[in-house]
Amino acid sequence: MTKPILIFGYGNLSRGDDALGVLIVEHIEARFDLTNIDLLTDFQLQIEHALDLENRELVIFVDASVKGETAFEFTRLQPVRDLTHTTHAMSPAAILDTYQTIKKQTPPPCFLLAIGAESFELGEDLGETAAKNLVQAREFIGTLLNNPTLEFWQTQITK
Repeated sequence: MTKPILIFGYGNLSRGDDALGVLIVEHIEARFDLTNIDLLTDFQLQIEHALDLENRELVIFVDASVKGETAFEFTRLQPVRDLTHTTHAMSPAAILDTYQTIKKQTPPPCFLLAIGAESFELGEDLGETAAKNLVQAREFIGTLLNNPTLEFWQTQITK
């Protein structure tokens, strides 16, 4: 049975700050009731992940990001057709577009939690700034999971 909420953390534990998405999922697994929450991790998004959106009510993609100027950003995703499906990995928006294309229906409400990161070198540990950002992102996602409604999540959008 598919659970209504999916948290999908992606990244590589062997590449420094790239581990942030996976570390959020590990935190949730250790500290939250998973009765209504499915957890998924992978190194990167692939076309097959579009099917993981099926029968969901709310979805959060969690990833490391060098784009933000804050500890994290929480945004609502919309389907966007791009060419990332022809490369090795896809964007979350492309996953939504793929879902929409193959299922012929609007994807569930999906969000991106992008956690501030700086270094992605192979063999590095999580950096000091990323570790601080992770603490804040854990608190934030805890607030979301304690209030699992689209209406509440919409009020938490940061960008």
